[in-house]
Parts: sequence; structure tokens; C-alpha cells
Amino acid sequence: MAVTIYSAGLVSIGVVLDSAIWPSVMKSKISSLSEQTRDLLSVLIIGAALLLPVWGLLRYQGPPMEEGFMLAFPEQILLGRLPHRDFLHLYGPGSLWLLAGVYKLFGTNIVVERLVGLVQHGAVAFGMFALLKPFGRRIATGSALVALVILIGPGGLSAMAWNGALGLGVCSLAVGAAACKEDSSHPKVLAAIAGVLAGAALLFRPDLVIAAGLGSLAMMFRLSKPQRLPLVLGGLATVALYIPHVLLSGVGASFEGMFLDPVFRLRAGRALPVPPTWDRADGFLQRAGALRPSGWPLPMPEISQQIFLWFFLVPASILLVLFAAWSLRKQEPDSSRTTALWPAALFSAALITQALQRPDSTHLSWVTGISFALCIPAIALLVQQARPSWEVSRSAWVSTACIGVILVVVIPFYPLRTYVDLAGQSFGRNTFGSEISRDGRSFYVGSAESATDAQQITDQLSKLSQPGESIIVGPTDLSRTNYNDAFFYFLFPELPPGTRYIEMDPGLADASDSGLADELLNNDWLILSDVWSAWSEPNASSGSGSEVPNQVVKDHYCKISDTNMFSLYRRCR
Repeated sequence: MAVTIYSAGLVSIGVVLDSAIWPSVMKSKISSLSEQTRDLLSVLIIGAALLLPVWGLLRYQGPPMEEGFMLAFPEQILLGRLPHRDFLHLYGPGSLWLLAGVYKLFGTNIVVERLVGLVQHGAVAFGMFALLKPFGRRIATGSALVALVILIGPGGLSAMAWNGALGLGVCSLAVGAAACKEDSSHPKVLAAIAGVLAGAALLFRPDLVIAAGLGSLAMMFRLSKPQRLPLVLGGLATVALYIPHVLLSGVGASFEGMFLDPVFRLRAGRALPVPPTWDRADGFLQRAGALRPSGWPLPMPEISQQIFLWFFLVPASILLVLFAAWSLRKQEPDSSRTTALWPAALFSAALITQALQRPDSTHLSWVTGISFALCIPAIALLVQQARPSWEVSRSAWVSTACIGVILVVVIPFYPLRTYVDLAGQSFGRNTFGSEISRDGRSFYVGSAESATDAQQITDQLSKLSQPGESIIVGPTDLSRTNYNDAFFYFLFPELPPGTRYIEMDPGLADASDSGLADELLNNDWLILSDVWSAWSEPNASSGSGSEVPNQVVKDHYCKISDTNMFSLYRRCR
């Protein structure tokens, strides 16, 4: 049964990628449709692929820290607290302010947050389709589906800032390409919108500056001179929103939170070996995720070997796209295909830093979700150059098949297997996610035992706490703050965080000068988790930081409740 279901899923994905494998009667019917109808059909195919796993994803496990702080951070803003000044935040303010506005309108709810994440994935997929439309619908649709399948796996529908930034960046390129068309009715307006979208991407993730900058610069030189100024002004006006953010949060705190902490202080505890280790997954979360049976019906390399091969496919895919775009630029300097592919190739190339700083499945997905998608038009171009007598549809099929082989045979575990698994969960198959709830708020974790323990702690704290009392959530050993269950802050909105480290990272919260020990001395409630005690990676996170916070807990806190995985403490002296 499992083989049948997964095979059917693979076949269905393959079918929508190229009509060349459809029966001749079906191809004839499609070819008789109008251009607008065929565009609509492609959009419906992409929409169906986007929506297929949604029902399962709405109840799927969430990353306890990452999704937890994307629920908690925006609510802190609504309560008058600011990123960098009042709580640690490593990225730009864009995603937090967007979510804060959404929560203000619709309430702080995990379904609301995940629907925002769905929109972000949709922005990448539909933006990719619109951008690559000059290469034909087959290629544009295939590229959109590849981007979707790769990017939706790592965090599901969690509204992470990186996915939002990618969506804005890809849409910026698509709108910019539309502004370059000779028949564009409002080219200056479109150019300005492209600039605004590129600037908004930087508000989400300032570390996208090289990618967004190169892509926008290349697009600017594709535009006519009257359109260049609106592009630049749109981008600058949007990026200027950093000014009120920095003034509110403080210049020093903002510089520290967006530059010093993520670039210098965090790297030693989050970096992984380059290249990845062949016979062992370096990332702790990748090893934990591999414990779940894969259900994959085909032979595949070991998980660590897939990550190793995936890492080398990153520069290979980027170089392939750059070469094809450069070649196209020489042959067709003024074509719409060059306008689409050349800026996108530069944008994609600059994403490689994500793979280099931490080559785990998540960061590799964040890069190849774009570079693999662009490989489809790139390979098609090279095939057409080598075989000019071939029909365009044949080249499209060959290029799509090349990426399909990689996803099915070389690195199936994370992108394609995960997507098929998530789609199956929408229909009740092999569901994965256990609920923790309180007062209408829910969060989902992967372990039923962990959910039971967390629910017990939640119920106990609900009975004993009073609104306005503070809470800190961390690992059992506070000298190793590698990860934490930040979703508890979301479940208890009436208990203000007693620490600025709602998100806990190695080298930051456990540093000797972090101030965590002083925060514990002034805090009321403490939840410690043993879930992350086995955290081990080949970096500084395997060591220990300051022991002072542990001593403060020992001297000033009393244990109120205890489970296998969580403990509840109250400051008692």
C-alpha cells in the first residue's frame, strides 16, 4: 500500500511537469485551448500542489523554537516590546511587524501564522512561474513546482523570515521583468513595485542584501532609463523603514542584534563542517528527524550521504545556471528570456552563503529551492543549443527529468519524500503532530510523549500562575543554551518573558555577560526542558558556557512539577 501511494504521488507530480507524457488526445485538446486558458491551467496545477499538503501541515509538528518565537515575537511587539531592545532577534523587523499586524486583525493563532507561511510559499512558486514564463509554460510550471517541493519541507508552513524574503525577492524579479516588456502598460509603476518588493525582502532578512542587490542591479540595466529611477527609489524608500526601527529599538541594540550577534557571536555554535561529513549527519535536528521511518519505496543513499551530495549540488547548480544565463545573454542580449534568467541567476548565486555557513537540510533547501528551479530553464537552453532540431517541449522534458532524477534518486529523503508524506497526511495517512493546548491556543510537536509532558506542565502552570508574573523557558542545563521550547511563551501571553532570550542560542544566552543569571534572579516561573540535553554537533555548541544561571536555579528556585521531559520551577527565595 505504501509503495502504491508513494508511486502514485511521484507519478502525479511527474505528470503535471510536462504534457509530453500525456496521451496524444489530451495534448491535442490542450493545444486547442487559448493562451489565457492554458495559463490558468498552469496556475491551477501549481495551486493544487501548494494546497495538497496544507490540511496536514496545519496540524503538523512545528519547530519548537523557531515557530514558537514567530508566534511570540510579534505578540511582544503588540504589547509594546521591541526587537533587539527588549528581546533577542537576529534578523530584520519586516516579518515580525507583518505578523504583528496580522495577529492584531485576526488574533494570535497558529493557524493564522501558518496561513501567512502558506502565502510566503505561494509567493515563491507563483513568482517563479511568472518570472520564467518567457521559457514556456512547461518550464515555468516545472520550476515553480520544484521550488515548492524543496522549500515547503524544512519548516512546513511556519512563517519564517527567510521564506518571506525569498518570496519577495522572486516576485521583485518577476515584476521587474514585466516592466521590461515592450507592451507593458505601466512600466514605471511596475519598476517601482519591483524596487519596493526587493526592499521589503531586505526588511525581512538583511543578509539577503547581496542577492537582492545583484538581482536588482542586473534588472535595472535591463530596464530603460526612465524606469530605473522608480526602481531605485522604490527600493530605497522601503529600506528606509529601517530608520524608525533603529530609532525605536536603539542604534546600538539594533547593530548588535542584526550584525554582531548573527555574524560573529553565533557562528561558532551554529556552523557545521564544510563539506558535510559523509558517514554521519552533522546537524542534531537532522539526526533526530532521520529517526522517523522514511516510508520511501525506492533505494536511496544514507541520510548523511544525501546531505553530502546535496552540498556539492549547490555550487554545481549555481554554476550551471550562471553559465546558461551568460550564454543566453550573449546570444539574445535583449530578449525576455535573458531579462528573466540573468538577474535570477545572480540572485541565486548570492544565496550560496546559506549553504556554506551551515550545510544542513534546511539551509541547503533554502538555496536549492531557487537554484534547482532555475536549472530547468538553464538545462533546456543548453539542450536547445546542442540539439537545435529538437522541439522546445522535448528540451523542457529533458531538463525537468534531470532535476526529477536528483530529487527521486540522489536526495529524496528531505525534499520529495517529505512533500509526498505531507500530502498523505492531508488525507489522514501517517499523521505526525501531537497537540498542546491552552485557552484556545494550540501548538504541535512531533513526539506524543513530549506533548503529554508539556501539556501536564501547561496545566499545572495555568492553575498556579497569576497574570503579570514572569516566565523563562530554557534547557535543563542553562550553560548549554543550544535550543529551547519557545512555544510556551505563546501559550502564556499573560506571563511576560522574564528574559530577552525568548530564542536561546549557543554563545549568546549562555555567555558569561549575557545577563541571564540576573534575569533569573528577578523572574517568577521557570520551565526547563530535557528534550535538548543530548544536543551534539561538531561546533562550539557541544561545550558549556557560564554555570552561573544553573547556580541561581539551584539556590533560588523550587521544583513544583516534574515529568520525563519538562520541569516547572518557581522562584522561592
